[in-house]
Amino acid sequence: MLYSMTGYGRAEQTLADKTYLVEVRSLNGKQFDLRLTIPSLLKPFEFEIRNILNEGLQRGSVECSITIKQNGASKPVSINKELAKAYYQPVAELADELQLQKGDILSTILKLPDVITPSTEMITDDEWKSFEKVLKEAIAQLNDHRKDEGRSLEADLNQRLANIETHQATITTLEPLRRGKIKEGIIKVLEENVGKENYDPNRMEQELIYYIEKIDISEEQVRLKNHCDYFRLILAEKETSKGKKLSFILQEFGREINTMGSKAYDSQIQQCVILMKDELEKAKEQILNVL
Repeated sequence: MLYSMTGYGRAEQTLADKTYLVEVRSLNGKQFDLRLTIPSLLKPFEFEIRNILNEGLQRGSVECSITIKQNGASKPVSINKELAKAYYQPVAELADELQLQKGDILSTILKLPDVITPSTEMITDDEWKSFEKVLKEAIAQLNDHRKDEGRSLEADLNQRLANIETHQATITTLEPLRRGKIKEGIIKVLEENVGKENYDPNRMEQELIYYIEKIDISEEQVRLKNHCDYFRLILAEKETSKGKKLSFILQEFGREINTMGSKAYDSQIQQCVILMKDELEKAKEQILNVL
């Protein structure tokens, strides 16, 4: 089973007087790259939140947004009395100079900077444990989405693999014909330039065998088949993250296919090689989205 790196998860729950909302999005990426937005209330737990996201999502470009809403209860505040008293004297003197009423002085002072400040609030350990469940629920939803996307990726990769094997089978049938064509071509060149009676057939056969061995592609065929089998084996594994491993195997596909193309010396085999390269490139594009 494959998992995509693309997904979305959302979880919301009310705990005591607070409602927690967690939204997580992920796209493909080589490593785990997290952009995290959290309220100040959760700042002391930022390291734990990052670790939970890393362990749950493993790879990808991840964006996580966490918001907290207060449910009806007003936030506690503190009044800096000493600062308010310090403000009072100059404000009162200014009111006297301007012959203004002093009845609104208190409301004016309370609006001045740092007189009223919100109290530092922290969530308790029990609240953190409850929130942790909300965070993991959002991650689970995202992974479910990744799993659904992974099914489509796996079906497409299996199709690309089957197409490559079809073209490889065609090359296998063309290979004996290619050897015959090469032999006929060499004999024709010798007869036209040297004469039928002026070359040693035995020596020609020896040179032909040496030449055909140099352009033989049977080893590349065997290795490509082994790579196909190994690719399917990795696909069937229960391991969640295997995109990098599959990408490395596809690199080996490319080496064998390119070598077959360089040794082909046959237009029909070259056509099959081009078609295999096309399927390989499409598979590589899909692997970029695999976890």
